[in-house]
Amino acid sequence: MMADHAMITIAEDYFTKGCGRCARFATPDCSTRRWIDGLNDLRRICLDMGLVEVVKWGHPCYMYEDRNIAMIGAFRGDFLLTMFNAALLKDPEAILKKRGPNARVATEFNFTDTAEVIAQEEVIRTYIAEAIGYAKAGIKPEKIVRDIDMPDELTDALDDDPELAEAFDALTPGRQRSYMFNLNSAKNSSTRVKRIAKFRDKIIAGKGALER
Repeated sequence: MMADHAMITIAEDYFTKGCGRCARFATPDCSTRRWIDGLNDLRRICLDMGLVEVVKWGHPCYMYEDRNIAMIGAFRGDFLLTMFNAALLKDPEAILKKRGPNARVATEFNFTDTAEVIAQEEVIRTYIAEAIGYAKAGIKPEKIVRDIDMPDELTDALDDDPELAEAFDALTPGRQRSYMFNLNSAKNSSTRVKRIAKFRDKIIAGKGALER
């Protein structure tokens, strides 16, 4: 049995119990309970589109040929489908929303009513199909130019660890800078490598270097 605060590793658990990130896991108060009909519709759409369902960061993530396409999430006030590599998507009517004021790219289909998923299903499918097309072609968005030099050790770690790369790119610019400041302060490469390994869980959790 999963203990409180232990993230899930099986996708089915998300739709029956929650993500496992907090003490509301497997209780009627879990955010997934409020939005379950909409979450199930998002899951159906992703699977219908031929995506592979896995779990990353305690959430159902949908992939095409080892490339992240979309991820489902639920909060008290809303639920969402986050699109990876969203900078590539055309989004002519600005349907995608930003998660927070510091986000550089609009990545989310955001819902506050479970019926909205069915109402937007055709659009959701169009965006997923576009993302799959980029994945098939091996196209990725241009790398963001940062105002602080990224240590080579961090660049190597992100290249070797796709999960870490996705999580780092999802951080706010301030949180990204906190890690680069910390790593650049180390004199030795071996120290930077050790710090990156130590920081991995915090980056995955969406936290900055100084956050607990």
